[in-house]
Amino acid sequence: MNGMLLMIMMKNKRFSILLAACAMLLAASLPARVLSVRPSDESEVRGVAQLVFEQLKTGRYGELYDVLPAASRSRISRERFVDMLRRSSGTYKLDRMEIGAARVSGDIAVVDTVMYGGVERPIQAEGKIVAQQYLVREEGRWRVATGDRATVRRFLAANPGFAKRFPIKEPRVYVKRDGRWIDMSSVLKTATRRRAT
Repeated sequence: MNGMLLMIMMKNKRFSILLAACAMLLAASLPARVLSVRPSDESEVRGVAQLVFEQLKTGRYGELYDVLPAASRSRISRERFVDMLRRSSGTYKLDRMEIGAARVSGDIAVVDTVMYGGVERPIQAEGKIVAQQYLVREEGRWRVATGDRATVRRFLAANPGFAKRFPIKEPRVYVKRDGRWIDMSSVLKTATRRRAT
């Protein structure tokens, strides 16, 4: 049942945008002495991640739009972005996030994240998304670029050493069943492939 629900949800553009927005939410930091990163960079990345999470959780989608990179904002209007997230707001409810390791190099950062929440319709289920999130610095501000692969690739191309150590990874989606987390990523990938053909 949960597999079918997730396949339906992945076919839904609104869920894909919500998933990307969720993926954008999280950040943490390793000690500056290990990464040669200024503490202010780590603090800024953590602050942006926390801000984005709160904006998404509380439905402040217009403010969330302002944290997207310029390339993302040029491809979708604020009104369309807000409308798509509003329409999906009753499908999934955010609960909490866990922030893992963060790595910062110049104008790009990557963080390991786990976001917990629940599917509310058409059935109720507990879920989590395990994802590696990217942030990019534009005009002196950190922006969440996880859903914008073109922007991430451009920043990674400018920093090949970082790109080699931290390549883009697909998020993993889990549903809790009988007290165990079941990885639904392959089911979702198959559903996406079928939709594309």
